[in-house]
Amino acid sequence: MIPVSVVVMTRDEAVNLPHCLPALERFAERFVVDSGSTDGTPDIAEAAGARVVRFQWDGRYPKKKQWCLDRLPFSQDWVLFVDADERLGGALVEEIAALMAAGPRHAGYFIDGRPVFLGRRLRFGAGNRKLALFDRRRARFPLVPDLDVATMWEVEGHYQPVIAGRVGRLRHSLDHADDKPVAAWFERHARYADWEAALRSDGRMTELIAQESGVRRWLKICFNRLPARPLLMFLYGYVWRLGFLDGGPGFQHALARAFYYWQIGVKIADARRRAVSPASTDV
Repeated sequence: MIPVSVVVMTRDEAVNLPHCLPALERFAERFVVDSGSTDGTPDIAEAAGARVVRFQWDGRYPKKKQWCLDRLPFSQDWVLFVDADERLGGALVEEIAALMAAGPRHAGYFIDGRPVFLGRRLRFGAGNRKLALFDRRRARFPLVPDLDVATMWEVEGHYQPVIAGRVGRLRHSLDHADDKPVAAWFERHARYADWEAALRSDGRMTELIAQESGVRRWLKICFNRLPARPLLMFLYGYVWRLGFLDGGPGFQHALARAFYYWQIGVKIADARRRAVSPASTDV
């Protein structure tokens, strides 16, 4: 067994969970932390041998990820957070196993994610990267004042845990493959856009970026100041990162990401308009 505790946070993930859990069988323990699913998600998790823990958010801090670090009865010091719509391939599992056997050199590790969009795994274009594997004794999720963003509800927003120590990056990636209809992608990213627009409109995002370190911090600072972000993100994914080589799904994914950043800009403009003139009824 790989001496790592895996945490999968769920809410109505019956479609995705059967494709997520089998790849995690070699890890020492698997927790599925469920938020009142009504589609049989807990039963699927238990049938796969995972330990189901019920979670009900009280509307305050800590939110769900930090609650997991604080409350779950871990038997291991290292934790891997996996979303239900993420798939770990054999190469990534072997890399983590070798890392743990040799002894980690860092306190945490970023893992790249490759999107599966419209049924196709995109080899090119823009992916994502998150700090998902870390020593829980040296990690915490920062307290971001975002309870006013109702659409983000119980889960921490788009920010990484703070690690007391050096951070590395794994070579192999995982697949981000949501088997729900594509409408779920747009619904999820609309919520993310609400959160990001709220934090960008009043300076909270600047404070959050300041907690990043190294190159990531300066890249985010620069990106935060760029004009025409939707167009730039489309060109970055579709042209610079060769997304056009993934055909139609590559184009649609680049366009969807650009639309996400367009939403953020519109929502920021609307938030600032309302702050200046709360009673305005202009459309």
